[in-house]
Amino acid sequence: MSIEKILAISGKPGLYELKVQTRTGFVAESLIDGKKITVGLRNNVSLLTEISVYTYNEEVRLAEVFRAIAEKEDNGPAISHKEDNAKLEEYFREVLPEYDEDRVYVSDIKKIVNWYNLLQSKGLVSKETPAETATEAEAPEVTEAAEAKTEE
Repeated sequence: MSIEKILAISGKPGLYELKVQTRTGFVAESLIDGKKITVGLRNNVSLLTEISVYTYNEEVRLAEVFRAIAEKEDNGPAISHKEDNAKLEEYFREVLPEYDEDRVYVSDIKKIVNWYNLLQSKGLVSKETPAETATEAEAPEVTEAAEAKTEE
């Protein structure tokens, strides 16, 4: 999942990809229509990697929620964010059963589902976790390095 440079900008619809940092802010490109905008330092901007969802036990990273939706939908699109509130809450409970219903509002669920569908259409989310892929790729190298040290 490659959402490291994906931004949510307060007051602007959709999501944006960080393109270039400038001395007064940065340039971002809309994932919806591809238009580039300049964003000043006064705008409220959130990286998706820094957003978490409240559960009864802990906070779950948004990337993990997206992965859970991708698993449920087999990397396909989720339900529409325009569904009625009860259906959205039921769907989100299937994806993240322990979410804190007092602190996660329907408006948050709508935003998460909408963002997931946008990212899914661009191929930026999947049910594979990057940690698993990286560990599998690095494991043989670590083992070989450890064996080399043991032989010395």
